[in-house]
Amino acid sequence: MSDRDARHKASMEKLKARVDEKVANATEQRGLLLINTGNGKGKTTAAWGTVTRSLGYGYKVGVVQFIKGLWECGERNRLEEDANLTVAIMATGFTWDTQNRESDTQACQAVWQEAEKMLADPATYLVVLDEITYMLKFGYLDIDTVKQALINRPQEQTVIITGRNAHRDLVAMADTVTEMQEVRHAFNNGLQARRGIDF
Repeated sequence: MSDRDARHKASMEKLKARVDEKVANATEQRGLLLINTGNGKGKTTAAWGTVTRSLGYGYKVGVVQFIKGLWECGERNRLEEDANLTVAIMATGFTWDTQNRESDTQACQAVWQEAEKMLADPATYLVVLDEITYMLKFGYLDIDTVKQALINRPQEQTVIITGRNAHRDLVAMADTVTEMQEVRHAFNNGLQARRGIDF
């Protein structure tokens, strides 16, 4: 065995020992609170990937779309016929298009009632609160209301929150926080969002 191969083998043995120790120490079983945040692309896409994974195992899933609900969504189109998927959509679409705080707040509150039902349902394995961070930022939803619903949800239920600028209280509660960092975005260089790629 060459010196390089021997060093590689020793390095991989150390890595395996560290991974095995972490696996052995991971003994708790419960639902998780996951946050996909940051200014980069892919937060909602990642959440839909997990929705697909859960549906693939036959779990019941709820998705609440607070901003992009009226926009075409390839993932939703593909999965919406699955009997285990429930999708609730905020009726106003993009808040920067409506520019009406009162109607946006009412629409948000209406779809939040659907979210609360999902968050209280022990049969719902996964709930995605897509773009809810904006609802908190704009004051359409109260952070304490959202926190209480998350705290009181069934123990086995996982929740994914997506959106930029996740509220610090939610970040503090979360089990996993992933920050998507933008390095370059095609839209900023004049490229249109592409069907089947961006939506």
